[in-house]
Amino acid sequence: MLALTALTLSHFRSHLRAELHLDGRPVAIYGNNGAGKTNILEAVSLFSPGRGLRRASAADMARQPEALGWKLKATLQAPSQAYELETWSEGGNARQVKIDNKSASQVALGQVVRVVWLIPAMDRLWIEAAEGRRRFLDRIALSFEPAHAEASLDYEKAMRERNRLLKEQVRDAAWYRVLEDRMAAAGHRVHAARVAAVDLLQQAQTEAETAFPAAELELIQSEGSMPGSEADFKAALEESRFRDLAAGRTLVGPHRSDLIGTYRAKGIPARECSTGEQKALLVSLILANARALAAREGAPPILLLDEVAAHLDAARRSALYDEICALGTQAWMTGTGAELFAELAGRAQLLEVSDSGGTSEISQV
Repeated sequence: MLALTALTLSHFRSHLRAELHLDGRPVAIYGNNGAGKTNILEAVSLFSPGRGLRRASAADMARQPEALGWKLKATLQAPSQAYELETWSEGGNARQVKIDNKSASQVALGQVVRVVWLIPAMDRLWIEAAEGRRRFLDRIALSFEPAHAEASLDYEKAMRERNRLLKEQVRDAAWYRVLEDRMAAAGHRVHAARVAAVDLLQQAQTEAETAFPAAELELIQSEGSMPGSEADFKAALEESRFRDLAAGRTLVGPHRSDLIGTYRAKGIPARECSTGEQKALLVSLILANARALAAREGAPPILLLDEVAAHLDAARRSALYDEICALGTQAWMTGTGAELFAELAGRAQLLEVSDSGGTSEISQV
């Protein structure tokens, strides 16, 4: 089992202080819009590497108007042992992490707990820009390989420095070589992690008995193809230098990748599917991610599903809950009313969130 058994929020978003005691079952959170339900899911998401499900700055997460900083604490029950986790920010500074009362990196956090989420902002994933699909795939890759975040940051930093040289029309090759070495090393790791993640998702979908449609996935480049090795990538960057100088930016690399999805049973591109079908494909991929992690790590990840029930009909909603329970995952779900979780009766903990003068209050039902 991988689950939070206790969670404390202090001065986080709309929550002044909240303490939750949990038993490992799915957690169904309901209440009016704006009551602070998603803030709880965001808090849980911060026990994984990165900026959380809203991708907000540490300063934006502090409760207003006090702006004193915030702190989150949790007890995590993992398959082999329990961990005490803490993450916090003071004065808007970068968040810090402790594991069992010892300072730790975010990568170390990702090695003890996997968190996967689906939020309403992803609903237009298939029809909007490629950047969102890369970010979606990177979160999945990160769930399999916590070091993926560091590789992505290394690549982005080196590329920004190279792009600055390109914009300034610097032509001395010596200035580029060191940056291109870094880009090739990190970029190859980024691409390899993405390819591995796609393969794992495809396999998990193929092997599953599920009520949700499978998505055929393909990782492509906006033009050309991604070099197959670190050395090939380094050579491609060098060969592309004059073209990049004309464009003022880097035109080859994993930042030019895109994730293409197809509704497998119908052979229809995901971008052409109905809104309901697109949502069902996303749910299918998140469940596949969970199944693949369960097979690989021995336990499914913690799932965060924000307002997912509102976009599914009763049959699909019931099927989702059945699959969550069959997986044995601690899924944190939000909805506006308790009736949205009726099919989970007895199989989940219910939390009601209400607003009291700008402060969220949580009642365990």
